[in-house]
Amino acid sequence: MTTSTRGASKAPAVLVLEDGRIFRGRAYGAVGETFGEAVFSTGMTGYQETLTDPSYAHQIVVATAPQIGNTGWNDEDDESRRIWVSGYVVRDPARVPSNWRAKRSLDDELVAQDIVGISGIDTRALTRHLRERGSMRSGIFSGEAIAAESELVTRVQAQPHMKGASLYEEVATKETYVVPAVGEKKFTVAAIDLGIKGMTPHRMAQRGIEVHVLPATASVDEVYAVEPDGVFFSNGPGDPATADGPVALMTAVLERRTPLFGICFGNQILGRALGFGTYKLKYGHRGINQPVQDRTTGKVEVTAHNHGFAVDAPLDKVSETKFGRAEVSHVCLNDDVVEGLQLLDQPAFSVQYHPEAAAGPHDAAYLFDRFVSLMEGQRA
Repeated sequence: MTTSTRGASKAPAVLVLEDGRIFRGRAYGAVGETFGEAVFSTGMTGYQETLTDPSYAHQIVVATAPQIGNTGWNDEDDESRRIWVSGYVVRDPARVPSNWRAKRSLDDELVAQDIVGISGIDTRALTRHLRERGSMRSGIFSGEAIAAESELVTRVQAQPHMKGASLYEEVATKETYVVPAVGEKKFTVAAIDLGIKGMTPHRMAQRGIEVHVLPATASVDEVYAVEPDGVFFSNGPGDPATADGPVALMTAVLERRTPLFGICFGNQILGRALGFGTYKLKYGHRGINQPVQDRTTGKVEVTAHNHGFAVDAPLDKVSETKFGRAEVSHVCLNDDVVEGLQLLDQPAFSVQYHPEAAAGPHDAAYLFDRFVSLMEGQRA
């Protein structure tokens, strides 16, 4: 939720957490008030891709890197049609952007899209607080929106929790669209948009895949009307425990044994379809420097993450499901969180992170090739 006015970027601002902790700084971007779950992202670059990632809907993002905005804002790197974060928290915003592709400053873009932010606070102290206490409800108030501290804390505490929030339909496309294959068309994929990032269908298109991006509410008949060689379930915001519709759709895809690939929210949907539970992480994984091991090869990858929920699946054994045997294929080396699943008896797998990696490392780009291999095997 955001209410804001433009300009007055030097107005005083406060960040209020639900546990009563308050940080004071200056307005950055639009002036007004906004509410969301306070989370931190550890990426030193890629703030434009972060801000336009639909998975950040209803969240106030704290940048742990101290200097933000150095490369300004361009017209090429957006991951969706708009900025989705509820608010933005930075320590030291760039005074003047410097990049040959920049069209305007980050501050200008935040103002243009009415995104309320705050600068000049100790983001190290804030990040340590969130690591110790967990991600929590918060609000940014600037200019005339500032009131007595007790009143602001009460208003923050009245906001809904992220646990139990159903948000994927809010960010997904309402109409189907097609991303054509680059060069020769080799496959057709039906991609279920739960909050998809623009780079994801692009990565598939680079591999000769024509991608039909369907709304989150697409039916089984609508999916198979495009005659897909494979089905993809995207990233997205909110609690996967609320996503009964996508789980039912994925279950139908698994019953047809169509090659299937899911990322992030799609990984959690696969977990539920296989009978595993999901749970909320204390403060989540967000950034472009998270170490993950591919247990099928032993290789360690540096990966891009944005998730606050995870799948509860056993790491030490192969599980029996109604679709055959399943195992945890990837695991986070920081905390042993499940970062990937795969079925051993049919062509389906998923990961909890972003192999399209915009912006971020490209260690996991091979996963799109793995999806292609599944479709080649099914066709053969």
